[in-house]
Amino acid sequence: MGAPKNTVAWYTLGCKLNFSESSSLARKFEEKGYTLVDIQDSADIYIINSCAVTVQAERKTRQTMRKIRKQHPGALIIITGCYAQLRADELKAEADIVLGNDEKFRIFDYIENVTIPSDETVYTKRFNQLQRFDPAFSTKGRTRSFLKIQDGCDHWCTYCTIPMARGRSRNDTIKNITAEAREIARQGFKEIVLTGVNVGDFGKSTGESFISLLRKLDEIPGISRYRISSIEPELLTDEIIQFTANSRKFLPHYHIPLQSGNNEILKKMNRPYTRELFAGRIQKIREILPEAFIGIDVITGFPGEDEAHFIDTYNFIDSLDISFLHVFSYSDRPGTQSAGFQNKIPGNKIKTRSEKLHELSEKKHQKFYKAQKGKTGQALFENQDNNGWMFGFTENYTKVGVPFNEKLSNTIKQVKLKHIHPEGFFTAEFSSDKIRIKNI
Repeated sequence: MGAPKNTVAWYTLGCKLNFSESSSLARKFEEKGYTLVDIQDSADIYIINSCAVTVQAERKTRQTMRKIRKQHPGALIIITGCYAQLRADELKAEADIVLGNDEKFRIFDYIENVTIPSDETVYTKRFNQLQRFDPAFSTKGRTRSFLKIQDGCDHWCTYCTIPMARGRSRNDTIKNITAEAREIARQGFKEIVLTGVNVGDFGKSTGESFISLLRKLDEIPGISRYRISSIEPELLTDEIIQFTANSRKFLPHYHIPLQSGNNEILKKMNRPYTRELFAGRIQKIREILPEAFIGIDVITGFPGEDEAHFIDTYNFIDSLDISFLHVFSYSDRPGTQSAGFQNKIPGNKIKTRSEKLHELSEKKHQKFYKAQKGKTGQALFENQDNNGWMFGFTENYTKVGVPFNEKLSNTIKQVKLKHIHPEGFFTAEFSSDKIRIKNI
């Protein structure tokens, strides 16, 4: 395929796990002498790390590929990630090289190894052959890093393609992960977000446990804060909740997938818990960490979810003391069990239900924010200038905005939450050094 090119642009869709992997691979390109450029710029190589969770993510992948081909007809286009792993044949007409999730970490074999036949363009393995664990952490920006601790999933929810795209559950060792966390600290990051497909499953492939990993990470100097990106309700134990409550570094911020608030639909989804267990997890968090931010995922429009099921889910979520909803509209995913289920919900009905859940989310979020007014917190400020503003997040994920001041970048400041801005963040005053920030 010729000699290596000089400039590389990355475009990443989907989850934090994808971003951690893209960032790690981008660093390897820099180490080999390549120059990284923005996806909007002209480059010799364009690499798209794709997502297949939704129809929209797949559509965006194809649109991006076609736009790049039209604007840069001579560039080398490489597509990798979950969409590439699952349906490579759909993408090979638009891309020069299609790499599965295992092959992405051997990307240089395909762009630099001239012994590979030039008429081959697709390189993927079957999902049951995805057994390697490739470490990764992100370094884009200078405030928080996404640290990959786990990959794959053994749950086989009936609507989900992830086990086919990522393989069986597996993880790195605690020893290796803590070494990566120390390197992240050495590079100046203050916060780490632990990420994976199913982080609570950590330890399956190494005989270790998630709580043991948390305890070791808590001891690492230089890292001030940790967040857990998402954890399944049945794996969020009392021990984990109590540990995060006692820790000075693990923050009171939870992201817990619910998917449905109706037990009949949960069973059809093959989710391994009941809504009663889920409610118990929320109650336990509130007992120990009353100020915690709790975000949950919900899918609406699952096959067979009639109006009574939806109302049951809506009322159940309304009864929970949560802070935010991530709402997903169901769409058939090729190869999943639910794609063959009967009683599909019409698109217009799914849209209406989605709108109602978004309104419920806004109500919950506003209630959470109003309860924070006048309180103090520790905000880690990011280093972007957003039209004169810079933003940070407190321990419980309350967004704070102050006029941009480069000296605040990547610093943690004690703030008092004063006013809710119309755009949905708090203006504040600095409690520790008496620097006052006007309400704008």
